Amino acid sequence: MSTRSWLPRPRRTPLPTDAHFVVCGDDPLALRVCDELVTRYQAKITVVLSAARVNYGPRIAALPGVRIVEAPRLDAEALNAAGIGRATAIAMVRQDDVGNIQAALLAQELNPGVRVVIRMFNTSLGHAVRRLLGDCTVLSDAEMAAPAFAAAALGRVTPTSVRLPGRTLVVARRDDVSPGDVVCGLADTSGTEPVLLPTDPSRADLVLAVASGTSADAGTGRRRRPFATGLDLLRSLVSRKLRVAALALAGLLVAGTALLATLDDKLSVWGAAYVTILTAVGGGNADLTLSAPEKLLQTVITLVGLAMIPVITAAVVDAAVNARLALALGRLRGPVSDHVVVVGLGNVGTRIIRYLHETGVQVVAIDRSATARGAGTARELGIPLIVGDAGREETLRAASVRTARALVVVSTDDVTNLEAALTARQSRDDLRVVLRLFDGDFAHRVERTFGITSSRSVSYLAAPVFAAAMLERDVIGTVPVGRRLLVIAQVLVAADSVLDGAPLSVAYAIAELRVIALLSADGRSAVSAPPTDRRLSPGERLVVVATRAGLGALVGRTITGTGRDEPHRDDALDTPPPAGGTT
Repeated sequence: MSTRSWLPRPRRTPLPTDAHFVVCGDDPLALRVCDELVTRYQAKITVVLSAARVNYGPRIAALPGVRIVEAPRLDAEALNAAGIGRATAIAMVRQDDVGNIQAALLAQELNPGVRVVIRMFNTSLGHAVRRLLGDCTVLSDAEMAAPAFAAAALGRVTPTSVRLPGRTLVVARRDDVSPGDVVCGLADTSGTEPVLLPTDPSRADLVLAVASGTSADAGTGRRRRPFATGLDLLRSLVSRKLRVAALALAGLLVAGTALLATLDDKLSVWGAAYVTILTAVGGGNADLTLSAPEKLLQTVITLVGLAMIPVITAAVVDAAVNARLALALGRLRGPVSDHVVVVGLGNVGTRIIRYLHETGVQVVAIDRSATARGAGTARELGIPLIVGDAGREETLRAASVRTARALVVVSTDDVTNLEAALTARQSRDDLRVVLRLFDGDFAHRVERTFGITSSRSVSYLAAPVFAAAMLERDVIGTVPVGRRLLVIAQVLVAADSVLDGAPLSVAYAIAELRVIALLSADGRSAVSAPPTDRRLSPGERLVVVATRAGLGALVGRTITGTGRDEPHRDDALDTPPPAGGTT
């Protein structure tokens, strides 16, 4: 008898009957976290929000088994109404660092044993808070999502790594690593829709491999010619009208030089140029002995010289003013190419521009407001900031979108993001575009219809990590594959759980999951590709890569008090891991 016949694989993973979770917030992340807890773990949830009929309140309230508490302020009365006294864990996922900290402190006062998960943008402050609060996890959805958006913009694999005792595993393209370094096949992305954890591991072109210290994804920039750079700099500093006027006057001086050399046989071309320039700059001296054409020419050259002085003065002043404005406002101070244009400097956009800057990629930022959260970061890093509507062609032109490597649009409004992407595509139809879109179905249609390179949802990337933290599970990282997601996690084998004393084949038998290592209870040693007949002990940790459904199925078998009703069978030891497991 196979393992699958005696061990059920429910799509939903029930938690202990006394487990109760509280989520505070009404934005996309709150919705995703609640959905994750409800659909994967059948958790009992109470959501505290300001109003059930605004923002994502109606969609949260529509989730099965979710209780809503409406409260204008997240105070003791609201938390008590949510049942904080009996809560197993509470998640503060509002976009308010200070408010989340205050609520976390209050929650631990009301229930010292509650597990607290806090969403924070300021991670350095978050680390200090985590040390003070004890049983607390501080997470930044923006920090999680930024590498995925940056990698999509650069056409690279999201930089996800797994640190194990003695080695480090990284996500890479199969062609970029040696066959002997491949640990597990992650996805086959050759078709229109990616296939996660394919049954045949050789089909996977995205793999988890042992880090070799080399990178095949090093980007190369286009080399710019000095001459072209000088012309672009001139265009950026001097207005078009002044450039046209200066060129017209310069053309008249060249024509005057040619005519003077033709009328006076004694003058060479260089001599004629010398006389023309001096006449234009210093003014002409009347000479009645000259012929009529020569008198006319001298008059024209003198007038051109007089006109040239104010034009040159205006050009110098214009260039100086534009340069000072660029320095003060962070606008483009010169030509740029092969850069990434980032639209929207909220939490996510701020993380993206910092991440790209730290990896050596040139960035230009766009936001409607000069006081956006990331405006200060842009000035600090010397990143040009264009203040304007990214849906307008002139704003994108000011950001040199035609010479950009990619456009990343990450405002919080799906419609605004799509408008900016389509406007950019009108300027350059081969531009690589990465969009932030919440709704998955809408994102698929947009990608197919408009040829958008890729789309990402910040809440979709972060929600599994927040949910896992509330369940006291350790999610090492996430691997976005198109609009789908793989989770790399450590799962503790608890005493008196299904996996306590069971052969490892029980975990191998779970669909949509691959076991990549087994950590000892002290965490000091790891067994790579552990055998199927290896018996599991309490305190050991399984390191797995799985879909959210696969991880949920495994977590349900590691919970204390869910032990088996029937003994382990010896024939389960003969059950091989599913094809596509550790290779």
